[in-house]
Amino acid sequence: MRASDSRLAFIDALKAVASQLIVLHHLAFYGPMSDVANGLAPALFSWLSQDARIAVQIFLVIGGFLAARTLAPTGGLIVANPLTVLSDRYFKLVIPYVAAIFLSILCAAIARSLMDHDTIPDPPTLRQMLAHVALLQNILAYDSLSAGVWYIAIDFQLFVLLLGTLWFARAVGDRFISLPVFSILFVSVLALGSLFYFNRDSDWDNWAIYFFCCLRAGHADVLGDRVRTKSGLAAGDFCVVVVALIIDFRSRIAVALITALALGISRRWGFMESRPGGKFLAYLGKISYSVFLVHFPVLS
Repeated sequence: MRASDSRLAFIDALKAVASQLIVLHHLAFYGPMSDVANGLAPALFSWLSQDARIAVQIFLVIGGFLAARTLAPTGGLIVANPLTVLSDRYFKLVIPYVAAIFLSILCAAIARSLMDHDTIPDPPTLRQMLAHVALLQNILAYDSLSAGVWYIAIDFQLFVLLLGTLWFARAVGDRFISLPVFSILFVSVLALGSLFYFNRDSDWDNWAIYFFCCLRAGHADVLGDRVRTKSGLAAGDFCVVVVALIIDFRSRIAVALITALALGISRRWGFMESRPGGKFLAYLGKISYSVFLVHFPVLS
């Protein structure tokens, strides 16, 4: 969801819409403004407060797509030094994230001096701050210092899990079958476990494996026009997800599937780079990560 990844018009548009839905969700759910605004349009604000957060799934699929383009555009891991890539990813995420956390702490302190509201965070402890910097706040059961910071932690976890999976596949894959095939199989096995087991148990929702099936959907879109096997990778993925939805319908998985299909169609029909046009959507897409980080302190 970082602005630096925003180079494709269709992805910019998806990020623009999704980021605004998340802002509206937080506007309807948190802060004193939500208490007043809810009476103006109860049905709309009920949907925004409960269901609009599902737009996060769009970012998860896009994250998988962009990560796969960088790490394994033909199936197998291409980066020479995974630890360097991991370090770069961490600092690109965390430097603006920590700045936003400090802004949130400052705004919360000001808000506490002016009013008493249950959505205003308490002053942070040192351990709580360190847990946030390490992106472990939810795993260690600390209260979040700002809305949505759980996503930054999950985004990094997913990148670590995908990178680690591809690295392991590269380390052992050539001993059995070709590297791209083994990598795809290994990632797919993890995604199946995520889809049919972990994603059905909310106790896992602080861990990357819970969301890995959504990231795999974006990963598959990168492979779709490069891995031309008779197995029909895209068709197989689609059928598996449909079966999973029949067994246990989850709207978050349905949104991830629709997003993956939209990305696939935009690539196949050749408009991912150019459609929809418009500087406004492109701008909103490029600033989506910044908006995601700083909007909650403003709302609170």
